[in-house]
Amino acid sequence: MNDLAATWWGHASATVEIGGARVAVDPLLSDRLFHLRRHAPSPGERARAADVVLVSHLHHDHLHLPSLRRLPREAPILVPRGGERLLRSIAGDRVRPVAPGEVVEAAGVTISVLPATHDGGRGPYTRITGPPLGFRVDAGPRSFWFPGDTELRDDMREVGPVELALVPVGGWGPTLEDGHMDPVAGAAAVARVGAHVAVPVHWGTFWPLGLRRVARANHQRLFVTPGARFVQALAEAAPTTRAVLAWPGDRVVV
Repeated sequence: MNDLAATWWGHASATVEIGGARVAVDPLLSDRLFHLRRHAPSPGERARAADVVLVSHLHHDHLHLPSLRRLPREAPILVPRGGERLLRSIAGDRVRPVAPGEVVEAAGVTISVLPATHDGGRGPYTRITGPPLGFRVDAGPRSFWFPGDTELRDDMREVGPVELALVPVGGWGPTLEDGHMDPVAGAAAVARVGAHVAVPVHWGTFWPLGLRRVARANHQRLFVTPGARFVQALAEAAPTTRAVLAWPGDRVVV
């Protein structure tokens, strides 16, 4: 019951086992999303197991309705306040709209909802929007932090030390827009929070069809190398934190 482990499924998707609960983060289980193709192993049946689901923001690659439909129907889903209408048809009263500063008890864990710096809209063809979020999750002495898509923030120092950090450090091209952290910023974020173990996520998974041929440098910078560059940057920014370079499907035990 006191185990802490994380399985990274690619992009920002992960399942964290903490306090006997399985916490699914930003589940994206498909191999295609619009013009993006998965260049990593497809998540298997294990990726569908969840006792509670955390959604950091409303973009399609983080709040992915087909993936959410594949998760257990009894699992509550925490979603940025304002985005609950997107889930009414598939989750009903299991949807818990939340905003920064709230603390929620679910599946035996304590979830602190944190602010993030990112675009909170669903997309260009809808007015649905909600605050971008990060999360700190505690179960007894075990804890993890997932900041969601965000820029480096001063208030990350207020999160408090955690055992595990899942840190977005890349993107899917052709550029890394505002509202994201690169590997150096991700390492600085971990240094501000404090963590025993840090795993880089949000890299090396999805890439636009055909873009690799016409933007090779960007493919290397945003897709191939962010994980390794995060490990290098973390050694300087937070030398007491152990960086684990995982690959999609790997389970990291803390």
